[in-house]
Amino acid sequence: MGVDRALGKSGGPFNRDLLYNAGVKMTPADFTVLVAVGALLIGFLSPLFSNPIMGLLAGAASPFVIRLILSIRTDKRRGKFESQLIDTIQMLIGGLRAGHSIMRSLEAAGLESEAPTSEELSRIVNETRIGKDPGQALEETAQRMGSEDFGWIGQAIQINREVGGDLAEVLEQVAGTIRERSEIKGQVRSLSAEGKLSAVILMGMPIAVGIMFSIINPGYMMVFVEEPMGNVMLVVSAVMFVIGGIWMSRTVKIKF
Repeated sequence: MGVDRALGKSGGPFNRDLLYNAGVKMTPADFTVLVAVGALLIGFLSPLFSNPIMGLLAGAASPFVIRLILSIRTDKRRGKFESQLIDTIQMLIGGLRAGHSIMRSLEAAGLESEAPTSEELSRIVNETRIGKDPGQALEETAQRMGSEDFGWIGQAIQINREVGGDLAEVLEQVAGTIRERSEIKGQVRSLSAEGKLSAVILMGMPIAVGIMFSIINPGYMMVFVEEPMGNVMLVVSAVMFVIGGIWMSRTVKIKF
């Protein structure tokens, strides 16, 4: 229990928030042990197919690859949450116009929604029941999901709790604004699709050429595995490959 708490803190390699945001339903301690065992197995088994140096590099790189996979899963989960946001607002508006309170409407929307919206709304309701301020719970959800649009919903709910008014009407206006933003996001994605396709081709071309040469002339590619200088060149190429990928992803990724 003490180990799990220590690994669950924000400073751990695979902390609780990171796993939760990626949709992984494991404790930090269990997941860290699983990654460590996997890295050791890769480190011991890789030399059977290559040399010991490549095995050590593969084992050492495993935690970073897992971290990258978690980051990708987190982005997909957040994107799915954003895509469900309009339906979520409509369910909240329907519940409010039916005479329910905002917390009851959130609970009903959580029951009717799909993951990850259902998980996040249920978490808001549960945290409120144990004493957390609803405004704080909504704000933390917006930060956790990286959703500025959901932050607007939380602000509208918080303002309504303080000054009153027709919350359903306010949420209707917020929904209209979010729809307009979604249309703009769609246009931006269409315009940046060509750049993303170019990045995918440039990233995939070295791998495709390497596979082609491995099939046509295996001895030519074995130099990178058997010779020390080849290992160095392979490592340098991998580092440059990662740097180039990050550079291109930042270039075609537009924030607004």
